[in-house]
Amino acid sequence: MVCIAAFIVLCLVGVFVAFLSIFRRDIGQKYWAVFKKAWGCVGKKVRLQKCETNFKDDVKNSLLSKVVLKHPKWVRPLGVAIEASAILIVFITIWSLIEAVKALLALWVFGTCNVSQPASCALGAEICGIDAEEPKNPIEWTGRWFDEWGEIFANIPDRFRTWQAEDYLVEPYSFATKYQDGNPLALDVFDPGCSVCVQSYRNQKSSGFFDRYNTVLMIYPIQLPDGTYKFNNSDLVAEYMHAADLLDTDYAPKILDRIFTEYDDKGVMYQSVIMQSTREDAEVTLQQWLQEFGMAKSKITELVKVAHGEEVQNIMQQVKNMVENQMHAKGIPTLIYGGRKHSGLYKAD
Repeated sequence: MVCIAAFIVLCLVGVFVAFLSIFRRDIGQKYWAVFKKAWGCVGKKVRLQKCETNFKDDVKNSLLSKVVLKHPKWVRPLGVAIEASAILIVFITIWSLIEAVKALLALWVFGTCNVSQPASCALGAEICGIDAEEPKNPIEWTGRWFDEWGEIFANIPDRFRTWQAEDYLVEPYSFATKYQDGNPLALDVFDPGCSVCVQSYRNQKSSGFFDRYNTVLMIYPIQLPDGTYKFNNSDLVAEYMHAADLLDTDYAPKILDRIFTEYDDKGVMYQSVIMQSTREDAEVTLQQWLQEFGMAKSKITELVKVAHGEEVQNIMQQVKNMVENQMHAKGIPTLIYGGRKHSGLYKAD
C-alpha cells in the first residue's frame, strides 16, 4: 500500500518537479529515477506480483532516517503511521476517482454533476435545482449515494432518444404567443420565482424563439421535500395560470410575461413584487392585473374560485409527476425542442 500511495504522491508532485527541472536538471533526474521505481512496483502490485524493488522499505527508510538517530523509540509508531497514511491516501484517491466519474456521468445525463442538489454544481448549466431531501444519518447518506448511481444509469437512454414536446403536455395549457400553423412545437418548463427562468424567457423572447416555435408554457413551482415551495407565492401564480387555462382565456401568458419582463412604478421587477408579498397581497395584485388585461369582474371572481379548487390542484400534481418522473428533470428551466431535452438557461443562438 505504501508503494501505491507513494506513486500517487509522486504523480501529483511531478507537475512541480517538471517545472523545477527546467532550471535544475539534476532534480528532474533524481525524481524520474524514484518515479520509475514506484511505477514498477505499482505495476507488479496490479498484476498481483511481488514488488522486487523493495520500494516500500526504501520509502519508509528515507522518511525515518533522521528519526532513527535522534528518537529511536519513535521509529515503530511512525512506521505504523506511514502505513496508515498510505492506506488513507489510496482510499481517498480511489474515492475521488469514483466521485469524478459519477459527477461526469451525471453532468452528461442530467446537465448537472450533483444529482441531489443540482444547482450546487458549478460545471452544469445555470438552473434552479429540484433538490432532494437531505440525508439524516450515514445509512440514509449511503442509500442516497447508491440511488444516485441508479438514477444515472437508468436515465442514460434519455441521451440517445428523440424528445417530442407533444409527449409531455398536461392539459389545459397555453402558448407563449399566438399559435402559428407550420411552426414546430416546443415545451418550456419554468417556475415563476426562478431568476434563471426569467433570463431564459427573455432570451427566448428577444432571439425570436417564440416566433420559430409554438411554445407551450408548463408552469412548475418547485416543491421542497417538506411540502412547501422553493419560491414564495410561486404556487399561487401557478394556480391562477392554470385557472385561466381552464376557463379558456388567453390571460396566463400575459401574467407570466408581466412577471418576467415588466417593472412597477418604483422600478422593481414584478417577479420580486410577487415573491416578496404576502399571499393575500400577491393575490390582490394578480386580480388587479387580470382587470388591467380586460377581464370582467364576474369572470375574475369565477377564476379565483377555480384557482382554489380541486381541479387545479390535480393539474399541478400531474405537472409535478410529468416533470419529475417522466421528463426526469433535475432543474429548471427545462426545454424540449428540436428533438432534444435542454436543461438550464436558454442562450440565444
